[in-house]
Amino acid sequence: MPVEFISATHITPVPSAHGHNLSGFDPDYTRRFARMLDDGGFDWTLIAYHSGAPDSLQLAQFVAENTERIRPVVAHRPGFVFPTQFAKGIAGLDRISDGRVMIHIISGGSDAEQRREGDHTTKEQRYRRSEEFIDVLRRVWTADGPISHRGEFYAFEDFHTDLKPLRGPVPISVGGSSQQAYDVGGRTGDVFGLWGEPLAETAAQIASVNAVADAAGRRRPRIWNSFRPIVAATDELAWEKARGVLAGVRAAKAARSGSTHPGATFLGEVPTNVGALRLQALAERGELHDRCLWTPLAREFQGQGSTTALVGSYETVAAALVDYAEIGCDLLSIRGWDVWEDAQDYARHVLPLVRQELAHRAATGRAVVANGDSAPAATPQPTPA
Repeated sequence: MPVEFISATHITPVPSAHGHNLSGFDPDYTRRFARMLDDGGFDWTLIAYHSGAPDSLQLAQFVAENTERIRPVVAHRPGFVFPTQFAKGIAGLDRISDGRVMIHIISGGSDAEQRREGDHTTKEQRYRRSEEFIDVLRRVWTADGPISHRGEFYAFEDFHTDLKPLRGPVPISVGGSSQQAYDVGGRTGDVFGLWGEPLAETAAQIASVNAVADAAGRRRPRIWNSFRPIVAATDELAWEKARGVLAGVRAAKAARSGSTHPGATFLGEVPTNVGALRLQALAERGELHDRCLWTPLAREFQGQGSTTALVGSYETVAAALVDYAEIGCDLLSIRGWDVWEDAQDYARHVLPLVRQELAHRAATGRAVVANGDSAPAATPQPTPA
């Protein structure tokens, strides 16, 4: 399957380098942003989830109705909507969008964030709940008649709906960096999501997910890997831009340091989930890895979310993305820091280069290696002073 590109739908004209706007929603801007991604050749757009954000299912419908081709990825946290209700909502959205929907299941890495919406489960319980939730969704979508269920978190009797997705079960993505995440993703995911780490660490994580899928006797999930590239016409200009982004993040943090708003320090707390700890440890090991993976922004954000950057010219960053495709990442998530301008740069300059190189390799028999095989890492280049 060819490599596909994911962006994220931004709903206010606020550069994400200046923090996370968790409450605003500008419909006109959101419409124009989604159409720009659609026209630019992105394949998917993430509809993010946060306790203070607009409803992700509602926002995904808005995006679908205002675009022609791009496919919404609906982020969802199990626990706040009963699975039978969510199954119907997704099936309806899938039909409205002509089958353009994927779900990204978020088990929840922050106890504090979960409690903002009344969820007091432990992380271990949340992963078990996610697995049960996914099982119920698929049963609802494939059942020919009424179904009943009695599990650890959900119980119901004789449920039936004629509302089904257009072309069978909607693809489901699971993400994370813990063994629990690998277990749930390997057993249930059509896609597994990772944050941008060096090639060797990424290959090891892919192997962990694949081992679970193989043991379960199911198809290996496609791998979704997320980066925040900083690009320009030359490497020198890209590094100058990167230093400016870093300075902007530090200034925004200093300006918000006295605020008590949950988003004041970007996501509001010191993260303890495995993914964030891995990114913080990566940043401590060094600023630059492989061809152009840069970590100071991950340090500033304390490892929260997708905050590792690929820095360089359009050609350098495209080559780095091909490196990840080589080790089995066939869904590449790239979203920027000045989100509108960066998305346009990716669409004009980066996506075509990656697609051209991968098509050339396919035509000449240099196929991308299979999911789970590793490729040698490129030699790190020094960060310009």
